[in-house]
Amino acid sequence: MSPTSHKQKIQRTVLVTGAAKRLGREIALALAKDGWKVAVHYRDSVEDARKTVADCARLAGYSASFRANLANETAVRNLLPGVIEELGQVDAIVNSASTFEHDTPDTFSFAAMEKHMRSNAGAAILLSQALHAHLQTRGAGARGVVINLLDQKLWNPNPDFLSYTLSKAALEAANTMLALALSPCIRVVGVAPGLTLTSHMLTPEKFETLHKLAPLGHSSTAADVAATVVFALNNNSITGTTLLVDGGQHLMKFERDFSLL
Repeated sequence: MSPTSHKQKIQRTVLVTGAAKRLGREIALALAKDGWKVAVHYRDSVEDARKTVADCARLAGYSASFRANLANETAVRNLLPGVIEELGQVDAIVNSASTFEHDTPDTFSFAAMEKHMRSNAGAAILLSQALHAHLQTRGAGARGVVINLLDQKLWNPNPDFLSYTLSKAALEAANTMLALALSPCIRVVGVAPGLTLTSHMLTPEKFETLHKLAPLGHSSTAADVAATVVFALNNNSITGTTLLVDGGQHLMKFERDFSLL
């Protein structure tokens, strides 16, 4: 590639929330491999965020971290302007960060619902709003993408993690409304994984057993989910829908959440 053509190639920038570790980190690394400049959002995981930034920078040439509590509206409203100031522009947002705390219809409270709604749905909507405003300042031809991480639980509901599930259902509904309201400037796509990573609630052996409970004999891996995010960002004809990446787990009926089976 000649020096002139290299200069003409503009590197796209993506903000990935919750990118310090786990699935958010895998998405950030996959996007860096795909040539995206990655803004790594985190809340408390300072050292993990530094590692993700360093790894993304090695892959894409530059990365930076941005701290924000997504349950705080002021912090959310300040997040994208901070990224733009540091990285110049933003072309896409991947809303991966998620509050995931257990409650049931018996233990439900307004406080639990509000906590999940703020960080899981409200923050994603505000960031979409901010990206739309930013793209409008860049001219009529500017285009962007919002990817919202959802959950196969929405197509296979059970009473566990009630407030979390309600917040993801709200975000899934927002996919449709935002896709309509922000078009043609922004595409909005949901990605819904199945059981992808283990947690403190599952032993490695239990996770392996549950991961196989799917029509395909396996649920999603972090690499599967990250590859789907890359695909959705690069396909200019997808909007207002959700891609389920779960090995077909949403087709099976589970009476309890995986972590409580």
